[in-house]
Parts: sequence; C-alpha cells; structure tokens
Amino acid sequence: MGDSLSAGYGISQEQAWPALLAKRLAEKQLDYNVANLSISGETTAGGRTRLQPALQQYKPAVVVIALGANDGLRGLPLNQMRENLNAMVDAAQKNGAKVLIAGIRLPPNYGPYATDFHASFGEISRSKKIAALPFLLEPIATRANFFQADNLHPTAEAQPLILDHVWPALLPLLK
Repeated sequence: MGDSLSAGYGISQEQAWPALLAKRLAEKQLDYNVANLSISGETTAGGRTRLQPALQQYKPAVVVIALGANDGLRGLPLNQMRENLNAMVDAAQKNGAKVLIAGIRLPPNYGPYATDFHASFGEISRSKKIAALPFLLEPIATRANFFQADNLHPTAEAQPLILDHVWPALLPLLK
C-alpha cells in the first residue's frame, strides 16, 4: 500500500520497485506474490479506506505500508496521519499479516513539522513492534540524477536501488 513513490509514477509499472520485488522473489524461489496497491496521490486516509477490502481479497502474509508523503506535502495534521497508519497496522495484524512500514522525509523548509512527521514512522514501528524502513528513498535522496524532472519521483534507474534498500528490512518477514 503506497503512493506514487511505489506506484511507479512517470515510469512503466514493470520498472517500479514492487514489480522488481516480484521478480526477485521468483528468482530466489520464495513463494510470495506481490500485489502493488499503490496509487499516485494517495494519502494515509485513502490507504486506510482501501486496506480492509484488499486484506480480504489478497489475504497477504506481509503488508508493506509506504504512505504518508502526500499527507506531509499537504501539511495534513500529523495526529490524523498517525491514527490512519496505526489503524492500517492494526488491520493488517488482525488479518495475520506481518507489517513493514516505510518512512519518508519532507524537505527541511517544512521546519519542525518535517521533524515530527519523520519521527511518526519510528514511533509507530516501536509502539506496534513492527519492522521499519526509516526512509524509503534514502539511497537516492541526495542524488538529483535519480529523480524525474519534478524532483519528487524516482526514475526507472532509481528503482533497483530502492528495492535493494527495502530488501534487508523485508527479508526477515518472509521467513
């Protein structure tokens, strides 16, 4: 469950890191399918609304929650974002899934809001005792050549780096 950063905005779906994850799982003969339910522009409220039907349809063993960027960019209340993310974690766990939450960072010009925003992901991980990836885009964040012209969305060339960053946090949940 994610936003444009996982939906493959501006690139083909086959190039997005979740599609590359599906290929890696098959190569490693790990018996998992990937359902990329990421939507460009999605907020935590939208993800929360869509999660329960998705859990019933796919019955996942693992749920990756990579939402929050659009909440942050829009300056939405952090308590609302945290409430939505906590509800999503609870729903996934209630349905027997392990959860990985992928954090995001906002530009520093967002001030204290950016600091509190980023801290939210770690707080949720600790309180819910779930796996966490502190910053989804960490391996490319300071490398302008890995972003599209909008300076927000990763290029196709960045996707393998994102997957390589997600993989160590995800792998323990697959065993």
